[in-house]
Amino acid sequence: MKSRRAPIEVFSLSFLDVISCAFGAVVMLILLARNGDDGQFNDVNQVSTLLQSLNRAEANVSSLQSAIATQDAKLQQAQSSTASNQRQADNLASAIARAEQDVQALTDKSSGLEQIKERRQRAAISTNTTEQRDEEVGGIPVDADYVIFIVDTSGSMKAMWEKVLITMDEVLNNHPAVSGFQIMSDNGEFLLSTSSGRWRADSPSQRRTMLAAMRTWGGSSNSSPVEGIESALRIYGPKTSSLALYVLGDDYSGGSYDDTLASINRLNTNRVSGEKIARIHAIGFSRSNGQLTADIVKFSTLMREVTRQNNGTFIAN
Repeated sequence: MKSRRAPIEVFSLSFLDVISCAFGAVVMLILLARNGDDGQFNDVNQVSTLLQSLNRAEANVSSLQSAIATQDAKLQQAQSSTASNQRQADNLASAIARAEQDVQALTDKSSGLEQIKERRQRAAISTNTTEQRDEEVGGIPVDADYVIFIVDTSGSMKAMWEKVLITMDEVLNNHPAVSGFQIMSDNGEFLLSTSSGRWRADSPSQRRTMLAAMRTWGGSSNSSPVEGIESALRIYGPKTSSLALYVLGDDYSGGSYDDTLASINRLNTNRVSGEKIARIHAIGFSRSNGQLTADIVKFSTLMREVTRQNNGTFIAN
């Protein structure tokens, strides 16, 4: 006989317990969830506001970057302007320095011209006066019928060439009229080779021509007047008994003073009468800054003695 099973009850007490516990857990989770922190970004409006703020911040950053770029451009422009202004200031300072040098040069030229004029007015000695120079006045005798200029054409003299030309003009004006004149370099070369060994006839136009030729004269020089003096005495000494040499220079590069003086005196002495053939004068030029160099001292030492022994005058210009 088959045993009968007890019927299964779905809604038994155990089942209800389980259901109740599960329901309670769900309720508890709901309660806990509602009492918890929802966070900052669970609201759509807040997210939208944050996005708008972010967009504005990005726009502000872009604007600031543009402003920074503009300021950088202005800074670079200002720096360029400053550099340009500095260059202009430097150029202006250089121009001022050059102007001051020009003023000083003009002042030196004016001073030299005034000195020459003063000496001429004070001390010019006319024809047929004493054979001895006046030591107190320092005048240059102007009684010669023929005149030769021996001019140092070295670089140091070319640096003050305008002063040399002014002096030449003044010395020529000391001689209202001569029978003839010539211009030679300190090496004995003629200013104009077409008249080598001959005299240039004296006239206002001839004087202007020779002075104009001197402006572009590129004659060679060894910064010693000895060769020019000796050449002039050899060529023109036998041709006249009324001769004057004017030596214009600033340097003497030669050796023994005694040997040089002996050579010049021998050439400048008439063998028959023992008298001097030519008066030898000298004008010594100094640098525009007044610096007294060893070369100038040597030239002055030599020419003072040459002029003293040959009835001439030495003038420091």
